[in-house]
Amino acid sequence: MLRRSTRLQGIVKKYYKIRQPNRKTTVRSITQVKTVVVSSINRKYNIDDAWQYLKNKDTALAAFMDEDALCDFKQHLESSNRNNPFKSLTTGIIYQQIHGKAAQSIRDRFLRLFESPVPFPDSVIPSSFPWFPTPAMVLTKSIVELRAAGLSQRKAEYIRDLATKFDDNTITDAKLETLSDEEISKLLCSVRGIGQWTVDMFLMFNLCHPDVLPVGDLGVRRGVSVHFKHSKGNSSAKKKKHDDLPSPKVMQELTEIWSPYRTIGSWMMWRVLDVKTVAE
Repeated sequence: MLRRSTRLQGIVKKYYKIRQPNRKTTVRSITQVKTVVVSSINRKYNIDDAWQYLKNKDTALAAFMDEDALCDFKQHLESSNRNNPFKSLTTGIIYQQIHGKAAQSIRDRFLRLFESPVPFPDSVIPSSFPWFPTPAMVLTKSIVELRAAGLSQRKAEYIRDLATKFDDNTITDAKLETLSDEEISKLLCSVRGIGQWTVDMFLMFNLCHPDVLPVGDLGVRRGVSVHFKHSKGNSSAKKKKHDDLPSPKVMQELTEIWSPYRTIGSWMMWRVLDVKTVAE
């Protein structure tokens, strides 16, 4: 099952960290980003309307929802790969539980296993490279060949399982566009190596679904606990780690005020807490 640490590290480190840029520069950059993002994102909801709705509903959270935060949220959606689900999920498997540079190197070697119609650069292949192997192409490679790119036995098996489910139409773009969040979760979790956290991130940022609450994410759980002043009360009994954090059911109840835009509320929990995980 995919772990949270490496993927969340990349998300938080690049997009969620609270910044204090020069005000004049900020105003110009926000205007530019708004223009680009609004015209290019094929989103499931209007970001500006949702942002204002949440500010009106949760006045305590509104204090942190400034223009810088809105700009960062839009930038992250803009940078997410929304056109190739297979690429997004395969990349997530490659990056599971390994350091950023090592994962980037393995991804580079993985891509070079295939013949691209677009010439590969001499340097490391960037994430924005406009080509990725199809599921059928991946299935032409054996586990041994995939491992030659630096993938572990399990990851090679996970990627082949994912490719198989795309190739036989168990997973299709059409299904991902039309199924409910719960149905997508069940579908993707049937793939070896993909767990609920990965599905939640995929729903939030790649599919741009508005009402996703990643109840298994430690940063969001901590943020919800602090923001809503949640406490299970004092107990003399020795607590296990994280026992004081709200359960998934309680999180759903506490964040009802954010519905139908829990995605933004969850993102703000990472931002407000300035979440940091295992360093790359």
